[in-house]
Amino acid sequence: MKKNNYTVVGTNIDEVKKLNAESGLSYNEINEILTKEIEKRKNNSTTDQTK
Repeated sequence: MKKNNYTVVGTNIDEVKKLNAESGLSYNEINEILTKEIEKRKNNSTTDQTK
């Protein structure tokens, strides 16, 4: 049986990692996606204006 890792104050490190992996996108991941989408839309609107 695998022994769980705990911090000094008793936090189960393995459980935290598991929950983080299941939680979805992080703030930075969402920010990156939104930044790319905004840049894509800027480029599209610039292209549309030059036609």
